[in-house]
Amino acid sequence: MADPPLTFRRLVGLDRSGGPPPQTRRGEPLNPWTIPNAIGFARLALVPLFLVVGLSSGDGRSGLAFALFAFIAWSDYFDGMAARITGQYSRLGALLDPLTDRVLVVAGAIVSWHYETLPRWALAVLAAREAFMLVVTELALRRGIDLNVSMLGRWAVWPVMSALALALVIEGSVLDVVLYAGLALTLAATARYLQDGMRALRKASTST
Repeated sequence: MADPPLTFRRLVGLDRSGGPPPQTRRGEPLNPWTIPNAIGFARLALVPLFLVVGLSSGDGRSGLAFALFAFIAWSDYFDGMAARITGQYSRLGALLDPLTDRVLVVAGAIVSWHYETLPRWALAVLAAREAFMLVVTELALRRGIDLNVSMLGRWAVWPVMSALALALVIEGSVLDVVLYAGLALTLAATARYLQDGMRALRKASTST
């Protein structure tokens, strides 16, 4: 089947009709050596650097840490756009992107927790959710189930990322509100993933 035309909405990821590309689905080769995956590897490699800079800032405020966090977060769009422009979709890319986002959220939560720039209880819930999703995703993969990123999950990540990033350069109660909004969306997305996973598991059980 021919790829759909590359409209602006599809290029920037707003139009995801048609489902995930076939090359990203379970059973396809990882195909690591692509331009989008090179961007993904760079994103993941920068997370430890962000942690070092953030934790050595003295008070949790650091323009460099903010720039690193923002670049890692926003470059998720770059590898997606690169994949859509080049057609270099891969199974590894589909697995690497959400992993990097989860690791980045946990890293940002660690820095904010250390300097208490955001409410610690919310950071603990957020970090626990990301760890939980890593375990659930691994279990799903072992059972041959793909938990595709939902639009709700995509919306949820940006308030969370914004709060963690802005806490590196400013302070104020508005950051708490943004974090709470992102946390609520994140927990709602988690419930959706669990529903989808249980539905897929029941379907697999009845088909065997």
